[in-house]
Amino acid sequence: MTAIYLIGLREGLEITLVVSILVAFLVKSDRKHLLKFVWAGVAAAVVLSIGVAALLQAGTTYLSGPRQELVDAIASLVAVVFVTFMIFWMRRMARQMAKELRGKLEDAIKVGSFAIAAMAFLAVAREGLETSILFFAAAQGADDWQPIVGISLGLATSVALGWLLYASAIRINLTKFFTWTGALLVLVAAGIFKYGVHDLQEANILPGLTNHAFDISGVLPPTAWYAELLRGMFNFTPQPSVLETIAWLAYGIPVLVLFLLPLLRKPVATEPAPQPAGTNA
Repeated sequence: MTAIYLIGLREGLEITLVVSILVAFLVKSDRKHLLKFVWAGVAAAVVLSIGVAALLQAGTTYLSGPRQELVDAIASLVAVVFVTFMIFWMRRMARQMAKELRGKLEDAIKVGSFAIAAMAFLAVAREGLETSILFFAAAQGADDWQPIVGISLGLATSVALGWLLYASAIRINLTKFFTWTGALLVLVAAGIFKYGVHDLQEANILPGLTNHAFDISGVLPPTAWYAELLRGMFNFTPQPSVLETIAWLAYGIPVLVLFLLPLLRKPVATEPAPQPAGTNA
């Protein structure tokens, strides 16, 4: 549930920011009469996202055995691709997202009401579909109520933060927020990738399901709360297969390094060298 809460918070705040930028632009430019078209596009995107999530969940209920494992594996791998693209895209676009959205909305206004609704729909649907796929992939193996609670709390928190930001009641360094939540999502994605490999092994696509890399179940009981936290957040299991472990490390380490590399390259501020005595500044 913790990983799903993070997904809901991160994706939900992106959606909230997109909607806030569009609404604020129309309000400040004295075009409130166009808000109904923005809300229509947002509502359609929300319905589509919920529908995709429900369709994915319903589809797996009619499958069993290797077929279900194969579908789960494909969903996990697609989710990893989505989250990887999303965190790098947001790191690059965070500072100019508002300018880009305002420009697209201005162009849509010149075309007409349908273009405004379509622009809002596309802007929100992209994030909503990512949320649906990530939710489905991260919810595999969890109790029925936990994923719903996690995503609901995450989205509710993001809406509250977005409203407070819009009302200027709070200030958040969004660059830092998306950087650190992005780093955590890399680890979540590594766990989803590991889960996908596990499903491929259960579907008999990949070998080595019983070839374990290590076994620390005696030190980390599967039923302990901290074991559940690690499993839910990073899909860490006390008895993973060799391929699962390789998959987690092969994705998690290089992607995390690449994501944080700009921070590591930032120049360290140094104090100016002292002026020699008797010289003018």
